[in-house]
Amino acid sequence: MSATGGFWPGEAPAAEEDDVQEPEPKAEEPLGWPQPRDEEPPEAESEPEEAEPESSDAQLEPAAMAVAEAQPQEEPEVEQPEAPAAQHIPGEIDIPDGVAVLEGSPSGADRTVGVVVARFNGEISNRLLESALGALEAAGVPEERVTVMPVPGAFELPIGAMALAKTRRYSCVIALGCVVRGETAHFEYVAGEAASGLQLAGLETGVPVAFGVLTVDTTDQAEARVDKGADAARAALEMADLFAQVREQAKSG
Repeated sequence: MSATGGFWPGEAPAAEEDDVQEPEPKAEEPLGWPQPRDEEPPEAESEPEEAEPESSDAQLEPAAMAVAEAQPQEEPEVEQPEAPAAQHIPGEIDIPDGVAVLEGSPSGADRTVGVVVARFNGEISNRLLESALGALEAAGVPEERVTVMPVPGAFELPIGAMALAKTRRYSCVIALGCVVRGETAHFEYVAGEAASGLQLAGLETGVPVAFGVLTVDTTDQAEARVDKGADAARAALEMADLFAQVREQAKSG
């Protein structure tokens, strides 16, 4: 400090002791302050709650469940009794009086018969043959006038029948066999060709060819129809007699 009581440049005046303010003492906190908080016991860690699954088919909303309950439950199917097999409609042909009639008779007099039979499904074919031969015997056809020609299957029946008919030695031909429906279209081809081929054999030769071929869905159906062999034999004899009458009428002019 200079003698004049001034200050050197840049020298800060010294703070007077009286002017220095001491910091006020903080108010003493009352004893026991701050009060300790009651520490809550730590909560036990719980597993996170799983989110509720969205509604599914298994968990329906109440309204949807009510609708579902209101819908009628499907009743178990009851097996219907099998419908009876269709029967032929009985009845005779009424021909007015005064009209000329040509009608054949299933007579075996002076008839020579050819029988072509399929070996396939042999058990059924054997019974058809037995039935046909029995009907021929009952109609008066001697055994020596009957010729039986086995062929591999129903598909070969038409060509066998054609061969017999073309000899002109037989008054009629009877075709016997059995075709059972399977899982493929084989049934349609064989059954259809057998039917059309046998008809063609009769049309081309002018010799009656009787259709004694069973076309069935099951073996049981075939066994129930083995008497069709006899029906075919009687039909063949009737047509043979009818054709004989037509020829005699044509000759007499």
